[in-house]
Amino acid sequence: MRTGTSVSGLRLKFAGAPSLQFHDLSFAVAPGEKILLLGPSGCGKSTLLQVLTGLIPGAIDVPVRYDHIDIPTSWGYVFQDPDTQFCMPFVDEEMAFVLENLGVPREEMPARIREGLTKAGLALDDAHIPIQSLSQGMKQRLAIASVLALQPDVLFLDEPTALLDPEGTRQVWDTMKNVSADKTVLIVEHKIDKVIDFVDRVVLFTYDGTILADGDPNRVFADYAAALREYGIWYPGVWDDYAAGAPQLTARISGQISSSGEHESSGQELCVLQRFDGYPYRSRQPNPYRSRQPKIHIEDARVGSGEWIAVVGDNGAGKSTLLQAMMQLIPTSGDYTFLQRRVRGFKDVSAGAAYVFQNPEMQFVTNSVYEEAAFGFRRHGQPDVERLTQALLSDFGLADLKNQHPYQLSLGQKRRLSVATAMVSQERLVLLDEPTFGQDAANTFAILEKLEALRREGTTILMVTHDMEIVRWFATRVWLVERGELAMDADPGAYLRSAGLTRQPKREFVQPVV
Repeated sequence: MRTGTSVSGLRLKFAGAPSLQFHDLSFAVAPGEKILLLGPSGCGKSTLLQVLTGLIPGAIDVPVRYDHIDIPTSWGYVFQDPDTQFCMPFVDEEMAFVLENLGVPREEMPARIREGLTKAGLALDDAHIPIQSLSQGMKQRLAIASVLALQPDVLFLDEPTALLDPEGTRQVWDTMKNVSADKTVLIVEHKIDKVIDFVDRVVLFTYDGTILADGDPNRVFADYAAALREYGIWYPGVWDDYAAGAPQLTARISGQISSSGEHESSGQELCVLQRFDGYPYRSRQPNPYRSRQPKIHIEDARVGSGEWIAVVGDNGAGKSTLLQAMMQLIPTSGDYTFLQRRVRGFKDVSAGAAYVFQNPEMQFVTNSVYEEAAFGFRRHGQPDVERLTQALLSDFGLADLKNQHPYQLSLGQKRRLSVATAMVSQERLVLLDEPTFGQDAANTFAILEKLEALRREGTTILMVTHDMEIVRWFATRVWLVERGELAMDADPGAYLRSAGLTRQPKREFVQPVV
């Protein structure tokens, strides 16, 4: 039986927020509809999904009122942050937990678990491994597998592929399209090229959570092109439009990154890694799932000042582990020099490097956005902390949220705050793990431009990313990580050609004939 959902007269306000998130919002979804919610970061898309499921206020205590709400009886939710979704410590136990709630006989579970994991593109030799040993992208696939196992009537998908590599993104959306033909689906997604042919309705929100447009995708994209650009929302062809208006990019790139890999490096060697290994976290307790085999191995790699190195590869390949090893957050061995000094521990790196975690909540140490931004300035003994903090928050679009707790922010806002805190002083090396996921186009470009400005002043950028447009337009060099090893160190143009990632023609949207 197909099910819809709706809410009318919705009013909601987060503690510390300067205004209502929604003011008398009415929104309805017919059974079987496939709807894409678009809007600038922080406009309330994820919040609306949580209200429509009853998570707000049932599980998340937020003051909310509405005239009427129709919550579906059978629904599944894929969260932006997969770590918030899991109930059990092991992969197979997480899947079994879902199946137990559905009354599936025990003898049928192993086959159902394998089928569910395979459907989500999570290939594991042994499913009885700790969830926390998975990469964030692999966790996201597990979250998707567990939700699909519920066989819900309504699917709420909150950026389900934000942390996935391009192939994983394709696999997940192919799966979603196959299993949800008779389901109601609400989607928040920035990778809209993958879903635009799947949805039959687009709802466009303004900054304050007001619905600006609601209708056929072609009509919305054609009629509201100016608004999409104004609000900095992702739309097909946005990268081409951005690059056309960014002379600093077109000056060094003409449709494709040149083979010269031109950059403003001083030629000074910043880091040298030789026979360098990074190991999994060690535990004092015996654990058969913690191995002394390295998770990442670098035979010989050198990093110069003023470079922008994009670290790419499949989920679970070891990209995040590489950054953690370079920052000395995990045990390492081998020869590692930074600023011409031998690295033996965290203190040897921390004085000249900044690190942005993949999960922004791992960085927060205070109870307000303002204090989080001010923390680094105070730590470095900067004068005029208040002026610097206000300027930093304004630069990252967080000034109006300064009184909120960091955990109350949307995932995109959390990500911007975590990147902002890495820029309180001009470090020689900035390590960033997926710094643009969960961002709208405007904030993505703003973050990238700030990093490019640092690079031009001599800072080296080492960034894990799955976004090939960042590789195309910003990187000066690419490291491809495969199965825990540095498999390629190449010019971006050479990497893109080797991967078959040629430019696709810009999609034009026109109004449908009526």
